[in-house]
Amino acid sequence: MPSPVLSADTDLAAAFADLRRRTGGYPAWLGGLRERAFARFQELGFPTSADESWKHTNVAPIARIPWEPVPSDPDAARPLPVSVRRGDAAGVQLGFSNGRWSRALSSAPADFAGIDVLPIADVLRDHPEWLEPHFGRHAAWEKNPFTAWNTALAEDGAFIRVSRGAASGPIHLLFLSEGTGAPTVAHPRNLILLESGAQATVVETYVGEGTTLTNAVTEISVGDGAFLDHAKIQRESPDAFHVQSIAVTSQRSSQFTSSSASFGGSIARTDIGVLFAGEGGDCTLNGLFVGEGSALLDTHTTVDHATPHCTSRQVYKGILDGRSRGVFHGTVLVRKDAQKTDAIQSNKNLLLSRDALVHSTPALEIFADDVKCKHGSTIGQLDAAALFYLRSRGIGEQEARALLTWAFASDVVARFKPQIVREEVERALSTRLPGRPR
Repeated sequence: MPSPVLSADTDLAAAFADLRRRTGGYPAWLGGLRERAFARFQELGFPTSADESWKHTNVAPIARIPWEPVPSDPDAARPLPVSVRRGDAAGVQLGFSNGRWSRALSSAPADFAGIDVLPIADVLRDHPEWLEPHFGRHAAWEKNPFTAWNTALAEDGAFIRVSRGAASGPIHLLFLSEGTGAPTVAHPRNLILLESGAQATVVETYVGEGTTLTNAVTEISVGDGAFLDHAKIQRESPDAFHVQSIAVTSQRSSQFTSSSASFGGSIARTDIGVLFAGEGGDCTLNGLFVGEGSALLDTHTTVDHATPHCTSRQVYKGILDGRSRGVFHGTVLVRKDAQKTDAIQSNKNLLLSRDALVHSTPALEIFADDVKCKHGSTIGQLDAAALFYLRSRGIGEQEARALLTWAFASDVVARFKPQIVREEVERALSTRLPGRPR
């Protein structure tokens, strides 16, 4: 018996019908995809503790809230295309308010050779054929109800395409959730495409205030020999809810690097899935989650070694204070023919209070015999001997605890490649570690 999903929107069927009316219909392929995703979400309902991948993350608080989509403004000015054709070292920002493109949050177009950066709503309207090979092809909406919900109702987000051999400066995607009094939901949808030999840096930042739900999906295709540096910073309101699926398909000899930091939200979950679809690929996933109060921060990773000679590295750290909860579940899957796989996964967690809790379950599923794979997990508190040593040198207790906590986090923060991400994470940590020496 499916869960009562109609609480997801005031009326899910009405929201779906309204979307079709306002957008004037879809191409046949997209309309069919939305219909199937809509039906699949109704069939699956919200996950419960009986679902293995959600057993430590209770989404009942999300399911029982009557979420309302933010009404669109028919008089709002349509965006100017950010379609760049000339070379320039400057970056560009594409901003969204409650899931829809915002002129006020977006920078003037920057010039990169052979790169398109557009609101996906414009691409859906003007060039849906650009999306057909990829939209809904990477993220598993058939298995994940939140991804199905997004696929059925997503209206806007970012479309980024980097042409063969092109290289871009930083591209910043800013998503602002603004409370309107009633609980509101937004479904940002991002598609990032790198053709053969392309290079790009993309940063997604999620901020906001009020009781909101951000249900985001980012689909990524990294072509042969291409390199993508992707980062995500989540620091929404303590009253907010955040769920995102990031699905990556990595082709031959490509490189994908992920830097992820989560600080906010009542419930915040990120699923990162990487599929090696070609030989010789390289994947690096680095992450930090910092919880306080009663927050629940959940990270699930899946690296699918479907082809030989691929390398993956994962380093995640969690810092939990107050009554917060952390979840890390990482799966490395090595398929039968994926010989010469080299995979390492590590998760370390620091509990700053007796009431904090973390569930850490790294997992290896290996069906090949010529591989190098290992994983590890630790959960602990601040080292009493180190704390005593610092106190004996005249450092106050709060400052000593902050210094040791900073040292624990700094290892993974130093791995974040984009400098703007490192600086933002360091600032966020400083607000939570007021005793840390400057």
